[in-house]
Amino acid sequence: MYYYNEAAAQRVVNWIEMFCTHTKGDKAGQAFIMEEWQKKDIINPLFGTLRKDNDRRRYNTCYVEIPRKNGKSTLAACVALYCLMADNEKGAEIVSAAGDRQQSKIIFDVASDMIRANAELSKRCTVLQNKIRYGTSFYQSISSESRTKHGYNCSAIIFDELHTQPNKNLWEVLRTSVLSRSQPLTLALTTAGDDIDSLAFSVHEYAKKVQKGIIKDDTFLPVLYCANHSDDWRSPKVWASCNPNLGISCNVQYFKDYINRIDAQPSELYTFQRLHLNIWTNSQAAAWIQDHDVQKGAGLLPSESELQKLPCWGGLDLSSTRDLTAFAIVWRDGSKYYTKVYQFVPKETAANRQQYITWAKEGHLEITSGNVVDYDRVRDYINEMQDRYGLRSVAYDRKFSAYIVPQLIALGIDLQPFGQGFLSMSHPSKLLERSLVSGNICGVNEVLRWQFSCCKVVRDPADNIKITKSRNKAGEMVDGIVSLIMALGQSELEQDTEDLDAYTVFTL
Repeated sequence: MYYYNEAAAQRVVNWIEMFCTHTKGDKAGQAFIMEEWQKKDIINPLFGTLRKDNDRRRYNTCYVEIPRKNGKSTLAACVALYCLMADNEKGAEIVSAAGDRQQSKIIFDVASDMIRANAELSKRCTVLQNKIRYGTSFYQSISSESRTKHGYNCSAIIFDELHTQPNKNLWEVLRTSVLSRSQPLTLALTTAGDDIDSLAFSVHEYAKKVQKGIIKDDTFLPVLYCANHSDDWRSPKVWASCNPNLGISCNVQYFKDYINRIDAQPSELYTFQRLHLNIWTNSQAAAWIQDHDVQKGAGLLPSESELQKLPCWGGLDLSSTRDLTAFAIVWRDGSKYYTKVYQFVPKETAANRQQYITWAKEGHLEITSGNVVDYDRVRDYINEMQDRYGLRSVAYDRKFSAYIVPQLIALGIDLQPFGQGFLSMSHPSKLLERSLVSGNICGVNEVLRWQFSCCKVVRDPADNIKITKSRNKAGEMVDGIVSLIMALGQSELEQDTEDLDAYTVFTL
């Protein structure tokens, strides 16, 4: 049924190494000499495995799942140019697709630079902003709108970072555009993602089943470089097993430095596992702080008399009328923090979640009457805490604050607005993480423990962080954690400067 044609595979390797060059870094301008894994795992089987009945390629789809910085963009650009100029396909149409135009341009731009760097290719091709013309054939970088792509007659598709696709629409439109071609090729390349409901994860699962022989698909070539959740992520052997270019385009020292960062900031682990070990994460696996670290903070608080001697601050996260509203108190005792996070939920909302009723019986939250949060009860509770503990100040999110904040101010409570952007939330969020991991927080209850499992962190380019729901699904709540972060941030703001690192909060 199939046979391996060494000459057919070698023809592709020879063409790439003759005409394609590196375009960036120390090797820019040098011939692109393929690594053994690129030939053995991808190029040779993809282009050398042929059908006995017609000598056409066996595989029409190659799914490559590989961590960052392993040279996938350069290899994909080489394949795109080969399919454009040397695949003997009349009127070839090759497209680069991705989650957005900018991403789809990455491989296209590498290919464009390769043409400019080679006199022979430059004479035969016209390079435009988003299209390369070669006779009647073209290679084009396209946007992600699927509704405008129904007219294509693709001979090859380069699909970059499949995990960024919001749905399957573009994938399906392009894949069905190849029907009139005798040996079409779809080359999909991606790192692991963090959404197990995504198109890419479904293709990932399909690829694994084909690889294991659970599904028989003679036209699908799975190439998976990934570690398992159970693997030792500190081990250089594990790094090498899923980074075939380790020591070439992947710097070993970078991996060692990243491990040190994880030791100081454990939330970095899941970014490392996903981007550099190619481990898919889900909402629980991608949780910001793991449950065993959260539970370090579940110890009993000191006595009331001891708490009343310590300085304390509040954090108020006001909800929309039907969700949880949270109020946190943080007491500071040297490097240790004691906390109490109390939450409020309307009766109608609680009726749909038995767990809320259980937590109310345990004293962790309060169910208020009616179908909306009783802000008057929230106000009275905060006033009670002020009378009992002498809150120095209370940080609050401006959203939904118009009703309750003026009343609290009228009661003599110092209310301070606290920005919800990266620059405001990053320092106290990282402080919370460090304090939990080191066992320096006490008072985490079961509601807060659940909310930690519902949240993840997002980062800006400067490595500032803030929390968000891990999957943005109804029923997931992080309000208690937000209130705790604000209380911690407020406590930092009001400490004497000699007791603190330099810290500036910008209210955004």
